[in-house]
Amino acid sequence: MKGKKEDYAIVLDYLPHGYPLEKERIPIIQALGVDYFTLFELIPKKDVKIELKEKVYIGEGKRDKIYSIKGKLSPEKLTETAKINLKEVVHELLTSKPEIIVKFFNEAEAINKRLHSIELLPGFGKKHTRDIIKAREEKVFESIEEIKKRIKNLPDPFKAVEKRIIEELTQKVKYKLFTS
Repeated sequence: MKGKKEDYAIVLDYLPHGYPLEKERIPIIQALGVDYFTLFELIPKKDVKIELKEKVYIGEGKRDKIYSIKGKLSPEKLTETAKINLKEVVHELLTSKPEIIVKFFNEAEAINKRLHSIELLPGFGKKHTRDIIKAREEKVFESIEEIKKRIKNLPDPFKAVEKRIIEELTQKVKYKLFTS
């Protein structure tokens, strides 16, 4: 997924006067990309109404509400409002696109000789990873329910992916599940 661009983002927080302690006081939107879970700082166009959790177009070409993408947003800069909305938005995105989770379990690879991407999930160790790889080699997973059914004693795949994504977005981590 490296190098992929987001076309849409969800507004996590809107600071009409910018960051309180920064010299440059331009309006800033803290947002989450809907496809690759990328955190952004966006600059809105003048005189547009911005709503929390609103989906805004940030792709190529004409944008209705966004003037420019200032850049990626680091976890330390997330406001408290953005952190609260982040949890809800990630849950809603994963609920609306469960295929993201299924694709991860079907395509996850080793990061290095000692660590597999699946092991980044809370509660997933080497045994679960071996069982998942063996099962997907026999037949790819078609749903989250099928993953749960075919792998015994597995932590909830949805909750594990959701928790890991939120952790990645709110803290600095060495390895990421999804990268843009």
